[in-house]
Amino acid sequence: MKILVIHGPNLNILGYRSKKHYGDKTLDELNSMIVNKAHELKYEVDIFQSDYEGDILGKLHVALRGEYDGVIINAGAYTHYSIAIRDAIEALEVPVIEVHLSNIYGREEFRKTSVIAPVCSGQITGFGPYSYILALEAFKNLK
Repeated sequence: MKILVIHGPNLNILGYRSKKHYGDKTLDELNSMIVNKAHELKYEVDIFQSDYEGDILGKLHVALRGEYDGVIINAGAYTHYSIAIRDAIEALEVPVIEVHLSNIYGREEFRKTSVIAPVCSGQITGFGPYSYILALEAFKNLK
């Protein structure tokens, strides 16, 4: 199984940004956790981060070509308003799991709306870095 992991805007500054909500792990540390868990599950994983909506769309379009068996996406702030990312996810024929480090439903009102959730297979929110680990585990039961 080959999984694409997409980190959206500001995830490159993990470890520096609002530790109350996002913890103190850096993106490199988070990615190491993801790679280790994927290896344990015998998955291949590609990890991508961008602050730019167009770059994220381009990566999702690659997934349209059948190179991946699933996608994990933390679209960051784009979660709440990017119809373009929503439409790209909706076009995919593989399972997509939306993840968030913080509990978006326990935060500011605008963060409680995800425009991508309705086109994802599921959503995991609020478990810090383990949100990604839970998403990897979920692929055992999807397809």
